[in-house]
Amino acid sequence: MTRILVIKLAALGDVVQAFGPFAAIRAHHPGAHITLLTTPPFRALAEAAPWFDEVWSDGRPDWTNIPAVLRLAFRLRRAGFARVYDLQTSSRSSRYRWFVGAAAEWSGIARGASHPDADPRRDFLHTVERQRGQLRAAGIADFPAPALDWLDSDVAGFGLPEGFALLLPGASPLRPAKRWPIARFAELAAALDRPIVIGGGPAEAPLAREIQARLPGALDLTGRTDLRQLAAVARRAALCIGNDSGPTHMAAAAGCPTLALFGDDSDPALCAPRGQAVRVLRHHPLAALPVDAVLQEASALAGG
Repeated sequence: MTRILVIKLAALGDVVQAFGPFAAIRAHHPGAHITLLTTPPFRALAEAAPWFDEVWSDGRPDWTNIPAVLRLAFRLRRAGFARVYDLQTSSRSSRYRWFVGAAAEWSGIARGASHPDADPRRDFLHTVERQRGQLRAAGIADFPAPALDWLDSDVAGFGLPEGFALLLPGASPLRPAKRWPIARFAELAAALDRPIVIGGGPAEAPLAREIQARLPGALDLTGRTDLRQLAAVARRAALCIGNDSGPTHMAAAAGCPTLALFGDDSDPALCAPRGQAVRVLRHHPLAALPVDAVLQEASALAGG
């Protein structure tokens, strides 16, 4: 059986935007044994997806941890992969070509790749278009819509209200300019005239408390959902409003009408969420984006 390796290490938004390439790779290699190399936060999500036979989560050892690096190198070399799709296309993942062995076909940007993504425009393309170009260069021409029925979970225990808006006020702590001020999220929550649910990881709990200080009835789910549960919550929301973050990408992919807020720190032309109903609102700087402008876009997104 042909063994295929797919590399996608992080981050959540990038993993979500790789759903399409994952589906295309599986459709192109229906009988192959496909392994995903990723990192621990995404293992359970990937194992639930229909595209992989195996998921390895040891894909990003610290370079100073020599035993861990060697374990990964030996594991990759022994696996006997016939082809690698490096969807991470980073300097780290490109080095893994030498771990896998030069005999394997390689799709990516690594030196000596058999199927290089040599498009000079690649750094100016949206992630989705860039990855499609990479796969076309590797001989994949069919891009079926990825099945996402698996992106659901039991959320009955959360007591979700009817017609709620999902707010995702977090973003990378290393990039604070990607965050619309929490005081404005709180003002928005009070003005939306619908039940409010706040999502995110444990680090977003203080943000949820600030919203609840303005709107005590808001339901705080920060730190209470895994990634599939977050998607399931988004599936049941009337709309989602969030910063440029992984959870916002997840909500959009799950089919929730999603309004993504952008500032100067990231370019929606390169990385805006994709989904059935997505709007992008960009303001320079993001911190000065008026609540009324968000309300107007949210009203249009939710059909008034």
